[in-house]
Amino acid sequence: MLQAAATQGPELRDIHLPAPPSWWPPAPGWWLLAMLALALFIFLFLYFYKKAQLRRRRRAVLAEFERTLAVTGSDAPALAAALSAFLRRLAMRGTPSAAALAGEAWLAHLDACCGGEEFAKGIGRALIEAPYRAQAEFDAPALIALARRAVRKFADGGAAHV
Repeated sequence: MLQAAATQGPELRDIHLPAPPSWWPPAPGWWLLAMLALALFIFLFLYFYKKAQLRRRRRAVLAEFERTLAVTGSDAPALAAALSAFLRRLAMRGTPSAAALAGEAWLAHLDACCGGEEFAKGIGRALIEAPYRAQAEFDAPALIALARRAVRKFADGGAAHV
């Protein structure tokens, strides 16, 4: 009997496979990928949040511009004065010293902010001349279009701050 057991050999158990790897904790590469994804998510969130704020601010400025135009009606001197005051308020947001500018310096500042020379040498001169005349004659639609372009520049933040 001893010999029969010796020929069979000891009783062996089958090979045990190790447990499958756990999903936690992830490998370092997954941690790095998660951090990059989180950073990208935060960046995109802030980017789109700022763009939404800019769009909201731009809509508010343009709506205020349209209300200013509606209030002045067909009174040319009042229109020129209101547009000048509105543009000054916008300019002071980026350049507080714009409050002290008057006359040619004010028109030069607007030209520098918006590019071109339409304020100092064009229809924009009505901003400093028309408010002080009883009967001001100027091309009101052209002045409104020029002011609207300047408002869009200021509202988009594209105006250079001088």
